[in-house]
Order: sequence, then C-alpha cells, then structure tokens
Amino acid sequence: MMLYLAQTTGEPTGGLAGWAIDVIDALGGLGIALLTALDSVLFGALPVDVLLPLIGYTASQGAINIGVAIVCAAAGVVVGSLVQYTLGARLGRDRARALLVKIPGIKPESVDRAEAWFARHGTKAVLFGRMLPVVRPLISIPAGVERMALPKFVVLSAIGSLMWNAMLLGSGYLLGENWHRVVDIMGYVPYVLLGALAVGVPLFLRRRNRRRKNAATAIAETNTSR
Repeated sequence: MMLYLAQTTGEPTGGLAGWAIDVIDALGGLGIALLTALDSVLFGALPVDVLLPLIGYTASQGAINIGVAIVCAAAGVVVGSLVQYTLGARLGRDRARALLVKIPGIKPESVDRAEAWFARHGTKAVLFGRMLPVVRPLISIPAGVERMALPKFVVLSAIGSLMWNAMLLGSGYLLGENWHRVVDIMGYVPYVLLGALAVGVPLFLRRRNRRRKNAATAIAETNTSR
C-alpha cells in the first residue's frame, strides 16, 4: 500500500489527515491499528471515519486485504478503549469528568450523554455505542468507572468495533471511486440504530418478562399439583 493511499485521495496530503495517510502507507495493517488506537485514546481526534472508507477503496484495488484491514482497525480500537477503561477505573467518575471537559472539542453534555447511555443500557452500551458518533469516543470511560467485567468489555468492544469498521471499510470497498460518499451515508446509521434500539429493546424486555412469568407460573402449578 506504499504511497498508493496518498495517491488516491485526490486531496492535499498535509496536516493531520496527511500524516495519518503517511502512517498507513508506511506500516500497512499495523498503521491502521495504530491510528484507530490513537483515535480511541484521543477521543476521536483523528479523521478515522474518513480514512477507513478510503482504505476500503484501496483494498478493492488490491493494495491491502479487506479482511486484514477490518481486523487491524478493530484491534486498534480495542487497545485504545482499554486505555480509556483504565483511565476511568483509576480516576473515578468525578475526576475523569473533570479531566474530560478540559479537553478541547469535548463538551460537558457529550460526557453526560455517554454516562447516561451506559447507565441506561449497561453492557449493551459498549456494543452499540461503538456506532454512535457522540457516544463512541467516550463510552469506555463510564465502563471503567463502573468496573465493568474486563473480559466482557473486551469482547463487546471487539464485536462493536468489527461491525462499525466493517461497515466503513466495506462500504469504501464496494463504492470504489465513490468512497467519499460513505461519510454521508454513515451519517444516517446512528439514527437507524437508535430507532432499532427504541423498538427492539422494549420488545426484547417484554418477551423476556413474559417467559419468566410463564416459567414462574409453571413452577407454581407444579408445586401445587404435588
């Protein structure tokens, strides 16, 4: 992928985006992992959501294997998320929040939203939060503050990251030279996801409660018959 990525952008290669392109050109899959890890550690400061569709496009041209790119991107996110998790666990809620709101680009309401999302959805927040722009850069902090079981955190982070990165990379792969349209398309994904959660979660909880109620009734009837 050496220099190929930079040649296909069609845009100036200076600044932060240019540096990121140079890293990926030089290191390949390892560079992808490094950038997604840094993006997670730095709370979404790097243009990863733009770079991944571009990498998907270059994969369609044979510059890198698309499966390798997806795995490397997800691995980097998990590593970066573990750093955030550790930060939340070590600092606690108040000190972590005080630190976060001092970081340029992070608004207090974004921190509050991530906390509320985790409080409402628990472990599912880590899985689906990887696909929500406002929540994604911060969701690992409340997970660490609440000392979510580390193996579960890693597994859910990996699954959520694989899903999101596969969508970004896969869309760039399929759209080819129109890879840049992925950013606009993916802008609608959070709304679709939130709509699905709004409908799916209540249905799931209702069915689960119904099964528990039926099981309790069956046990009670069995005990009565004895």
